[in-house]
Amino acid sequence: MADAPGREIVEHYDTDRVSVAVLASHTALQILHGAKLEGLQTVLVATHSRLQFYAEFSHLVDHVILVDEWREICRDRTAETLRTLNAILVPHGSLVEYVGPRCAEEIRVPIFGLRSLIRVEASQEEKMGLLERAGIPTPRVYRLDEDATGLFIVKLPGAKGGRGYFLAKSIREARERLRELASRGVIRSPSEAIIQEYVVGVPAYYHYFYSPLLDRVEIMGADIRYESNVDGLRRLPPGYAQDVEPSFVVVGNIPLAMRESLLPRIYDYGKRLVEQTARELPPGIIGPYSLESIVTPSLEIKVFEFSGRIVAGTNLYIAGSSYTQLYWNEPMSTGRRIAREIKMAAARSRLSTVVT
Repeated sequence: MADAPGREIVEHYDTDRVSVAVLASHTALQILHGAKLEGLQTVLVATHSRLQFYAEFSHLVDHVILVDEWREICRDRTAETLRTLNAILVPHGSLVEYVGPRCAEEIRVPIFGLRSLIRVEASQEEKMGLLERAGIPTPRVYRLDEDATGLFIVKLPGAKGGRGYFLAKSIREARERLRELASRGVIRSPSEAIIQEYVVGVPAYYHYFYSPLLDRVEIMGADIRYESNVDGLRRLPPGYAQDVEPSFVVVGNIPLAMRESLLPRIYDYGKRLVEQTARELPPGIIGPYSLESIVTPSLEIKVFEFSGRIVAGTNLYIAGSSYTQLYWNEPMSTGRRIAREIKMAAARSRLSTVVT
């Protein structure tokens, strides 16, 4: 399979000495913690600036690979070291944003999950198209050449945690601002961004895990993003925020327990994405992923984004969530769930089923 070099490599691994590797960022601590709980070796790929902090958690780290910059993980020497350690690389948002899809596709290390989905994540247009083909309700997307007014949110490409997103009152305004961003080199072209209708409602982000070993979708949790400065503006008295432009940079996450009557639909949408990726990007989603939505007053769920790997909101549930308790009846973070799947696959001589 062209997009699954890890499947061939992992066949040569010592299944009794498999390790979990991760970049020192985003969700690394829960991934390392989960791997140790499952008795697996761990590998931390860290820049010099990050090492001092992560050294405080040395009990979670068996091996450290120091790099000057994240892209060094793409070098043959680093990949060879990871293979020597029987390492399976767990991708997260920092890999998507700072290393990029090309490295993720070409790196000669087994990746836990669907590596070809990282390329889709880098394109707002491809992401929305995949959601729509899966039959998942989404906000309307507008073309750059349309002439419409209203309220729109404009999103830049990549896993930026909301950085650079902005609101516009017309497609013309959005078009002009995107051209200005392109002229400054922030984006390569205005066509890289996506313009969506701004749906009024409450944000809700759902965490899932698809197990190819058990052939089931598990709901792992839910969260709300705490964004600067849009959440801070809500605390200002009327009239004080009129000259301040809202921004959507994620600074943290807040736990969310969903209304139980919504769970069947949340589960259905999560399953639809798994099935669609299996059709378009076989073998399809493996492991953690997320759907990001707005819930309207009429309880419609409009999904405006997805992440094809572990998301930062899962950091809320290092001791497990109320949903993971229902599946496993023990503390089960997404990090530990990844390690559990790897451990089960190794025991069954099926590691190639969970990597690409």
